[in-house]
Amino acid sequence: MSSSSSPTSNRILLGITGGVAAYKAAELARLLIQDGMSVQAVMTHSACQFIGPTTLQALTGKLVFTDMWQTNDASSMAHINLSREVDAILVAPASADFIAKLANGLADDLLSTLCLARDCPLMIAPAMNRQMWENPATQRNLMMLQQDGVKMLGPASGEQACGETGMGRMLEADELAQAIRAMSQPKLLQSQRVLITAGPTFEAIDAVRGMTNTSSGKMGYALAHAALDAGAEVTLVSGPVCLKPPVAVKCIRVVSARAMMAAVKKEAPQADIFISVAAVADYRVVSTSKQKIKKTEDNLTLVLTPNPDILKYVANMRKAPFCVGFAAETENLEKNAESKRRNKKLPLLVANKAQDAIGSDESALILLDDEGKKHLAKAPKIDQARHIINHIALLYKK
Repeated sequence: MSSSSSPTSNRILLGITGGVAAYKAAELARLLIQDGMSVQAVMTHSACQFIGPTTLQALTGKLVFTDMWQTNDASSMAHINLSREVDAILVAPASADFIAKLANGLADDLLSTLCLARDCPLMIAPAMNRQMWENPATQRNLMMLQQDGVKMLGPASGEQACGETGMGRMLEADELAQAIRAMSQPKLLQSQRVLITAGPTFEAIDAVRGMTNTSSGKMGYALAHAALDAGAEVTLVSGPVCLKPPVAVKCIRVVSARAMMAAVKKEAPQADIFISVAAVADYRVVSTSKQKIKKTEDNLTLVLTPNPDILKYVANMRKAPFCVGFAAETENLEKNAESKRRNKKLPLLVANKAQDAIGSDESALILLDDEGKKHLAKAPKIDQARHIINHIALLYKK
């Protein structure tokens, strides 16, 4: 992600408590810094047993505070001033002990004092053994914190350091970074239901072979992130890609064009906005062999038949959602893209050169709508996705 994807004024106080998951805080700090945010780390004494302050200091470029009475030239009252100099506090990991402190207003170390003396939002990422998580005392404490307006991120269910499996595993660093990013984005699509298709489709020839394309799915997944950040309820119908969707997104994984069509047919009636990003195969084999076709010296002839046009189907629904199409062209970009937009009667179409964008982390785009065209210079796809979502929100409200 580039630093332009989030405002550089975002200032985060990253609190780290004792627990094996503390190692994830280093990666989280790196991701937030990469997003252009300012990160001030504060660690409990227990946290220092799991990860050294020097690591966090190197990543953030700031002195790491670990003690109530620790001072420097900029802050003679760290337990008050640090919370006044940030836009939000995130405690990750938040141990069961620290959660209990917060719920009961205890302030016996620097981090708990900062949380009590804050005038900014507080988020916690719980991390603990599954039995500690399930303990009624922990659940009562969490309920109290949520009633007090503290936002809880996670936890997830999975394998834990103790060898057990269950709820209590801290979210991964990229999932927490995504939650922080979402805070800084305007909620232009608050509560709108957005359906997105992404990635390629794979059309089987026989039991082991098939036809596909080189779409990576990166733009579709970036749009899912951006729509989620904008406050939308997002459903992502994804072809086979090596990407991880945002935690809060409903992800439906498919392989073929017909499977994608079936998923879209089911989801589209509930959607307010449909964004067709997937590079759906135009054709499929008429007769698929259930066994591997053996190689011979003869030519192999495949009879192909057109796949369903998913975007056309949705755009022609009786109560169609606001439809956005994508066009990846190799020549005559604007002419071919505008022709596609008019033929499918789309309020917005996003065009790019296939050879420059497919598989890349960056792209240059042209947004085509009824009022004309808008060029977006080459930039990271997450930045472009946010531009697209902003433009969609503007047109949708009109």
